[in-house]
Amino acid sequence: MLTGWLEPLVDEGIRPDTRVVHFVGPTGVGKTTTIAKLAAEQSIRNRRKIGFITSDTYRIAAVEQLRTYASILNAPMEVVISHADLDRAFRQLENCELIFMDTAGRNFRSELHVSEVNSLLRAGDRSDTYLVLSMTAKSADMTAIAGQFAKYGVTKALFTKLDETETYGGILNVVLEHQLKLAYITGGQTVPDDIEPFRADRYVAKLLGDAPDD
Repeated sequence: MLTGWLEPLVDEGIRPDTRVVHFVGPTGVGKTTTIAKLAAEQSIRNRRKIGFITSDTYRIAAVEQLRTYASILNAPMEVVISHADLDRAFRQLENCELIFMDTAGRNFRSELHVSEVNSLLRAGDRSDTYLVLSMTAKSADMTAIAGQFAKYGVTKALFTKLDETETYGGILNVVLEHQLKLAYITGGQTVPDDIEPFRADRYVAKLLGDAPDD
């Protein structure tokens, strides 16, 4: 029954025609590392020319962290401070097939912070936005954050830190309440290996304690 509820909410992930992928979410959930994993997959395995944009100028060394990944992947990166910088950044990256955009982690219980991040997202048929949530967070907190972003049309999510918890029910609660499409799940720091497409059957097996230990 649980698998049947979740199967229609499984997202296909980054499509071959996707041009821009935004990542939003609270502090400390692993947005930048997740971006690096997906970018490496798209660059190395799928041979796509990638680029990066970051607006995370609040967290100390956040820009340098993404710049390091960009250097390893030999990909260009642009830093934006406000919405006014976006057009310049996209012009600089116009030769890229796929652009990953990292946003600042803030207190997203605040409507103001959510609207600030939303103003930096570029809408379009070839763009996607993923809400990044950590499985170590409280279910009620994840649900509240998802509700804030749902107001602005964010309908897709991915979960991090599978390896840091044995409590898995938060995913079910958040995804069903807000009808979020779930694309990926991560566990571990290794780039690009510690990420995989979300599979409803494997998740339900973990939830019910039937999955073998990794």
